Amino acid sequence: MSTVLGNRLPPAAQDVVLLLARLLLGAVLIAHGWQKLVDQGVGATADGFAQLGIPAPTAAAVFAVVAELGGGVLLVLGLLTPVAGLLVAATMAGAWWFVHRGSGLFAAEGGWELVAALGLGALVLGVVPGRLALDHVLAGRGARREPVAA
Repeated sequence: MSTVLGNRLPPAAQDVVLLLARLLLGAVLIAHGWQKLVDQGVGATADGFAQLGIPAPTAAAVFAVVAELGGGVLLVLGLLTPVAGLLVAATMAGAWWFVHRGSGLFAAEGGWELVAALGLGALVLGVVPGRLALDHVLAGRGARREPVAA
């Protein structure tokens, strides 16, 4: 299959690119989740969320930690990637709505570029994690089973 610019990358190269993207995005998410859980603590994170006007700040802080830390680990492993992608995207949508909406584009000015990139990246990698993902390995094992004779 060809694209406007020529031939696509070979499938193995595509899988490596997707793996690298999952590793990088997962590392960023793990760092942010770790920061909320360990460096600041969930209580301080919830207090910060309350000051930002986020409803149910303690529940939101716990959800953010689970989505960022857990979702990041799942993306790195390529395991349950659709779930991880949705959790991260929901968290980033909430961050946009309650914190970054109306603040412009650039993150340095409180804008939404980082949460948009993380959320969309997680959605894409949740749908297409590549063959170097545990999801692919586990799905492949199930698909190789021989049908049982009746």
